[in-house]
Amino acid sequence: MNFLLEIKENLLISYKAITANKLRSFLATLGIVIGITSVTLMQTAIEGINRAFEKSISSVGADVLYVQKFEWFGKEDWSFYRNRKDLTMAQYDFLKKNSQTAVVMCPSVGTNKVIKYNDLVLENVFVVGTTDEYQLTFGSNMEDGRFITRKESDGGYPVCVIGTDIKNAFFENTDPIGKTIKVGSYSFRIIGVVEKQGSLLGLFSLDNRIIIPIERFFRLYGGKRSLSINIKAGDVKNVDETKEEVTSIMRKARKIPIGDKNDFGVNQQEAFKTTFESLTSLIKIIGTLITSLSLIVGSVGIANIMFVSVKERTKEIGIRKAIGAKRRTILYQFLIESCTICLLGGLIGIMISFPISLIINAYVLPTAMPLWVIILGLFVSLIFGVMAGFFPAYNASKMDPVESLRYE
Repeated sequence: MNFLLEIKENLLISYKAITANKLRSFLATLGIVIGITSVTLMQTAIEGINRAFEKSISSVGADVLYVQKFEWFGKEDWSFYRNRKDLTMAQYDFLKKNSQTAVVMCPSVGTNKVIKYNDLVLENVFVVGTTDEYQLTFGSNMEDGRFITRKESDGGYPVCVIGTDIKNAFFENTDPIGKTIKVGSYSFRIIGVVEKQGSLLGLFSLDNRIIIPIERFFRLYGGKRSLSINIKAGDVKNVDETKEEVTSIMRKARKIPIGDKNDFGVNQQEAFKTTFESLTSLIKIIGTLITSLSLIVGSVGIANIMFVSVKERTKEIGIRKAIGAKRRTILYQFLIESCTICLLGGLIGIMISFPISLIINAYVLPTAMPLWVIILGLFVSLIFGVMAGFFPAYNASKMDPVESLRYE
């Protein structure tokens, strides 16, 4: 109970000391304000990017493998990759026939084309040629209409499924189902609209695309293109097993001699995550070092001011000790004062960083300020408050009461 009363009394003394020297207290908190603003802005940016990444990467699918000509993050020299042969429909057929662990798979191939509807034109729309199993592989939901059927896929019918970006651009107030659009120079009838999917890593929109039967794609735009074979393992736990099987079958399909390296990539979501996490870890380390410098400078400033404060109140310390104040009471008095100044700076820093993070989120990059970021900011403020105030408080607690009372 006595301890709590001491804390309460020291808080009141700290409040009076801070309000009695408003300008000095403001200047003391300035370094902490800048440091905590930097810390919270860095954390909100990283948190926002992480959330956007998780949302974006979900479109890749944790249980989906992508057999492609190249690895997403290859570590070899370009000369190792440049002479690789394309993945063909014959290799896809061989893989599909021999795979035992894949739940479903589909080939896909793409190109950018200009899309027209009446007088409206959209450039750089991604046209995907695939089969009816594309929807099953990625679990794409339909907003309107339906997906292409096996008959339409095998027969190369002139039908298409569009993304929401195209729907909003061409058919904002009308039903697109049954309408005819031109993909390049060729006409396609719209049979469905894929539900909004967002963007992939903020690089390109997954809704700015048109899906057509792969046989039609080859017939109109040429078949000399490397496929992407998309494979759904069915469960995240089975991905590694499926990956090993797919690698083995593709080596046979591409006639790779025993001992030679693969001339294709079996890509998966994990590659994005590993690369992204290594980048964000580096950003965190650099950001922490930079913001720590600001906080250290701020805490040094507070420590200097606390030493001045102790010197100015030497007689007060002597009086308190003379009437029975213990060393720990004096230590707590100045330590609480230092922590209060730093916590005040932390609160101001958080109040400044919150609106700034909203502006950054609206115009620059995604940000998020969860409760743990606020708690982190206050905790860091408290830690630096203890660091800045300990030695001045310790010196004050060691003062001799007789010498302190003589001080002028």
